[in-house]
Amino acid sequence: MAGTPARRAPYKDTLQPALHRRFSSTAILLLAVSYLEALLLASWSSCEQSTQPRLSQLRNRHALTPTPLDFWSWFPIGPAGVRTAIIFTCGLSILILRIAHYHVGLKTTESGLQTLSASLLNLQTYETGFWYGISSLLFCPVFLFSMSDTSNLRWITYFSGDRARLNERPLFLACYLGTCALLQTMAHYRLDIDRLDLSLPKPKAGEQNKKLAVLPRSFQNVLVQLPAVFAGCIKQAVSALFLALVLYYVFLRSFAWGWALGFLRPFYNLPKTSILPPSWPSDVYLLARCIYAGTLVNFVWSAGNTAFSIFMVKEPLKNGKPLTSESKDANGTRRQAIYCDIDRKDGPMWAQVYAICMEVLKSIESRVDEYGKPAVAAAPEPAATVPKQRVFAPLRQDSIFYHQGHTTGLKGGVEAAWDQLARAPGATPVSELSPLAKKTWKGAKDRMLSKEQQEALSPDRLRGEFEQWTASVMKIELVGALFRHDFRTRFAAAVLGTPYAEPALYVNTAQALCQLSVHSLAEDQFGNVHRDVASIVRTLTAVIRKVEALKVRFPSHWTDPTGVKESPEVDQILDVLRTGLEQVVAKFEPYSSDLRLSLGELRMAKEAAAKPEEPAPRAQDAMGKPKSVEEEKTESRRAQRREQQRIEMEQVR
Repeated sequence: MAGTPARRAPYKDTLQPALHRRFSSTAILLLAVSYLEALLLASWSSCEQSTQPRLSQLRNRHALTPTPLDFWSWFPIGPAGVRTAIIFTCGLSILILRIAHYHVGLKTTESGLQTLSASLLNLQTYETGFWYGISSLLFCPVFLFSMSDTSNLRWITYFSGDRARLNERPLFLACYLGTCALLQTMAHYRLDIDRLDLSLPKPKAGEQNKKLAVLPRSFQNVLVQLPAVFAGCIKQAVSALFLALVLYYVFLRSFAWGWALGFLRPFYNLPKTSILPPSWPSDVYLLARCIYAGTLVNFVWSAGNTAFSIFMVKEPLKNGKPLTSESKDANGTRRQAIYCDIDRKDGPMWAQVYAICMEVLKSIESRVDEYGKPAVAAAPEPAATVPKQRVFAPLRQDSIFYHQGHTTGLKGGVEAAWDQLARAPGATPVSELSPLAKKTWKGAKDRMLSKEQQEALSPDRLRGEFEQWTASVMKIELVGALFRHDFRTRFAAAVLGTPYAEPALYVNTAQALCQLSVHSLAEDQFGNVHRDVASIVRTLTAVIRKVEALKVRFPSHWTDPTGVKESPEVDQILDVLRTGLEQVVAKFEPYSSDLRLSLGELRMAKEAAAKPEEPAPRAQDAMGKPKSVEEEKTESRRAQRREQQRIEMEQVR
């Protein structure tokens, strides 16, 4: 007997076609970029030279008529089409990789070193590097075959007739393209290219390019970003060149030379020895062609990644209407039917929406409440062991130094401090000294060190110097990227969870819950929503107040040189929560007594919904310029140090 077929999820009828259309749009743009690069790699100069006699004959009669060779240089069905297909395959492999590895949300790992260690232990990283390497391997022969003979980029060269020799120049270019793949793999995880940002800012109507107005908005967004992407590709190609020179001449040259000889010997009469050539192949012309090839292959990758990241987060619209407007399950996807659907299988539709949204919002509250609390460890089960009988007497707790009576004064204080140091080596014995011993210690310190030296060796001064040194070191891009613990990611992890923090989930949840509540006054025929309005107001108020309180007391890490407490993801959620709470309170305040909302709860809700005040402008220096965060922190430390010195002087007096 055949089993019951699995029920198809209703959202797949609308979501999957939309995703297919977005992938098709990405592939079309990538195909256009591949065709453009195929035209750039065409041998236009050789065509002009070969058709020069023909052009000289027809110059007077048909000066604007193209020759057949010029036609085949750009016609898609021909050499240009073959190059386009191979280059498109280089980008298509990366698109398939993006589909397999995409994620939604900001990575909340605290430092780049943690991200690096996690990536090195993840098989997904090596899969990404493998496909970037395959892509560069496919692009290499296309670029080499497109170069003219004068570029000296053929794998085999002939000297003295038929003596075949392996050419090291294309070998270096192939290693350079492999280095581009390695560098792109590192950038793929360093920049978190797999992330789909659902909260991408939408351009305003006045910001649209009038020349691109005939294209859809998503295509306009991609085309506007391509110039900056191309400039970044040039920069990355130059960086890969310096890395390739180091890797090739230090590690890869002998290995790559022997491997290439072993691969080509069955096809050519090459020398049996594998001695490296005495001269280096990297001249100025080869380096320039390497940058050219690296820019093209990086642009294929970057254009595909940019288009995928923009097209896949398009607004869920079809012909200007929501994707769910044509859904078979209208009651589960359209707002006006939610209030009336009370006979659903798992309960009324509003009750299901309310429960899901409240669970999402309360998850923020629970994370904030749990922050800073020690993890509750499971109590170990008591082992049924038989207590051992004591063999020796317990350790003595009396003083180490033996005296007939009680010793006082300096000698007694020193002995007490020595006794404490022997019993607890980690404790500081100076605080346990007697007043006479403290005075003697201070006098010895004054005789050995001057006031300036004592101030320089004070804990506050040393701490301030260490913080300044740390801030200067963390400003170095390579060091800071590995060891910096940004406030943004740490605070987002505490509020939104790990390993990814996606604000769009909470933004959409708050907007849906608040808008459904507001519109229920006119559309809820059965009055089911008003019973939950009080709980919605209390929950939004509690979440806003707790997140704001946590942000105030959330500490900055010592590796963060800026000291700025900003987290755009959390701030975006707070803004939406304040706006929604303000709308709900404004609509339902006249019915507060029926909803059982006290005046105190309404006052707290209004305070939570109020927009925060803008930060005061920074202090200015003598030249009238605003001071940096480091300068403000330095002045604050100096003021604290002066206040501490004043207190110490008063105590001495």
